[in-house]
Amino acid sequence: MKPAADRFFGRVYALVREIPRGRVATYGQIAVLLGVPRGARAVGWALRALPESLERRVPWHRVVGAAGRISPRAGPGPVMQRRLLTAEGIGFRRGRVDLARHGLLGGDGRGFRPAPDLRRRPRGAARGYESTDTRGRRSVSRAR
Repeated sequence: MKPAADRFFGRVYALVREIPRGRVATYGQIAVLLGVPRGARAVGWALRALPESLERRVPWHRVVGAAGRISPRAGPGPVMQRRLLTAEGIGFRRGRVDLARHGLLGGDGRGFRPAPDLRRRPRGAARGYESTDTRGRRSVSRAR
């Protein structure tokens, strides 16, 4: 059985692969789409741990920080990320990606649905626990 972190990282990589060329998503948006609304940092950790063997298949550069910022980190990563995004036609304004124009979810937060198997099922939902969906709406499941 795989550790939970490996399963989560795999789901992050699969979802990031679905981001089309010329679009970006924020760490927080990826987390929400995966059903982990407060998991933006975990998404960052997953992308930071991306194995070299997957770097060409997972477009890590299409994930940016809140408000379209490239997250600061040591090494050439931020410069390389900006260069890759610019090569895809993504423009910057005041050092930020224009999320209304290039964001995966656009300005209104709609328009993208990950494959159903990428979304997390709420733990214990079948036992009558409260959970939230990918848009943050609460629901209560009843046990049968």
